[in-house]
Amino acid sequence: MPSTRLQEVYSTLVANNPGESEFHQAAKEVLESLEPVIKEHPEYTDRALLERIIEPERQIIFRVPWMDDKGEYHVNRGYRVEFSSALGPYKGGLRFHPSVNLGIIKFLGFEQIFKNSLTGLSMGGGKGGSNFDPKGKSDDEIMRFCQSFMTELQRHIGENVDVPAGDIGVGGREIGYMYGQYKRIRNSFDAGVLTGKGINWGGSLVRTEATGYGLVYFAAEMLKDAGTNMDGKKVIVSGAGNVAIYAIEKLQELGADVITASDSSGYVYDPDGLDLDLLKQVKEVERGRIKDYADKRPSATFVSDGSIWDVECDVALPCATQNELDGDAAAKLVKNGTKFVAEGANMPCSPEAIDVFNAAGVRFAPGKASNAGGVATSGLEMEQNAARSHWSFDQADQRLHKIMVDIHDTSIETAEKYGFPDNYMIGANIAGFIKVADSMIDMGVI
Repeated sequence: MPSTRLQEVYSTLVANNPGESEFHQAAKEVLESLEPVIKEHPEYTDRALLERIIEPERQIIFRVPWMDDKGEYHVNRGYRVEFSSALGPYKGGLRFHPSVNLGIIKFLGFEQIFKNSLTGLSMGGGKGGSNFDPKGKSDDEIMRFCQSFMTELQRHIGENVDVPAGDIGVGGREIGYMYGQYKRIRNSFDAGVLTGKGINWGGSLVRTEATGYGLVYFAAEMLKDAGTNMDGKKVIVSGAGNVAIYAIEKLQELGADVITASDSSGYVYDPDGLDLDLLKQVKEVERGRIKDYADKRPSATFVSDGSIWDVECDVALPCATQNELDGDAAAKLVKNGTKFVAEGANMPCSPEAIDVFNAAGVRFAPGKASNAGGVATSGLEMEQNAARSHWSFDQADQRLHKIMVDIHDTSIETAEKYGFPDNYMIGANIAGFIKVADSMIDMGVI
């Protein structure tokens, strides 16, 4: 980070947010990317704009007491970081996972600012969640937790204020329980206050598939820009949740040969290509482990002590969690001939991994660009709720596809403009920043 000004901003962030390594990492990546635009537009350093953009507008922390099926009481911590409303109401998911802490939520909220900006929709950036672990909990336990969580969160959200959605550990079941509690407390059917809702009560078609589909739409444009396509390409996908499953579905539609999936216990390698119906049965219906897939699929091998990134592929799509792909794993992918990497999760590639990809000429897309399909379709759900209308699957999918193509083109064109051809990360960071920064300048120092 050669700029003294940018270094000062980053140093202040680290000093004010000690121990929040993921937030430091996300901010450093963006700030380093801004060097060329700051040189060309010094007005972006005026009136403490950079200091304001890295400081959340509001940070909310609250306790969440709940009772399990045995009648025993537990207390978790809830969070909502409302980071930026420069472009619209705060927008971003809720994550329920034991790893959740304030630093994780701030990293996710900071990324969300620029991701939402890139969609072209009127959405600010925010994120929330809890260190609650839904694994192994009954439906009733999850319902009681969600109701307690929403009893506090409802004070801080609204259709034109803050619109949460799902993330890791929060799917349609959890959104339903939270919305029911919101509706009961507020005595109002404000459908636009949450996204990822059930189709019968304000949800959007394609929202379930959106992040995975959008990732593949973006990756397909990367390959197209390089003069090729997905047909016949060997693809490794990490994760086996919503993003991974629907990325696999769309990849197979485009003729790709998807050969891996994973969870926290290990990964499966299936040289015959993944059986998507079986994978959905194991993970979505049975809520099982990835090993269960291998036990039911003769062609698949379960690996518990290796790295999924050791598998040879043309395209790698990390879709599990932050920093899952480090520098050594990136070097192995390069050695094995990988040419394209696009993030399906939020910040799954470490800075060292990104450096390896850039040095080797691997085309790399950051999550704020390539996994923006989920929040884009959430924005489309808000649009439908505001109009009290409901779109067909094809209508919503076409809008999603266009948004992802536009994000790809904006990222690559911006990178080219500032002297970094084919660098999707710099292009996405600059394009997302400029729109937010210009809006902040228009609104004065607030």
